[in-house]
Amino acid sequence: MKIATVRSVCECQAKLGADVDEQCNALKGWAWDTRRRVYSAPATAKKVTDQRFDVGWMCPLCTRNVLRSFDVSALGYREERAAV
Repeated sequence: MKIATVRSVCECQAKLGADVDEQCNALKGWAWDTRRRVYSAPATAKKVTDQRFDVGWMCPLCTRNVLRSFDVSALGYREERAAV
């Protein structure tokens, strides 16, 4: 399966990240603070058009719902191996 990582910043300055597959579905989300502590941040993704999709996070640090748009053509995919 091919996976790409998207990143953004919340209004509270937490850094947000999510892995998305080729169909632009969110697989997992995370956040890290200024001290580089990593937290689970639920993420969801929805393809809006053929060239654009939105990712929404629930920031675990400030509890805001963060929505960002990304361009599909800007994604760099990597091959993930399935666990055996």
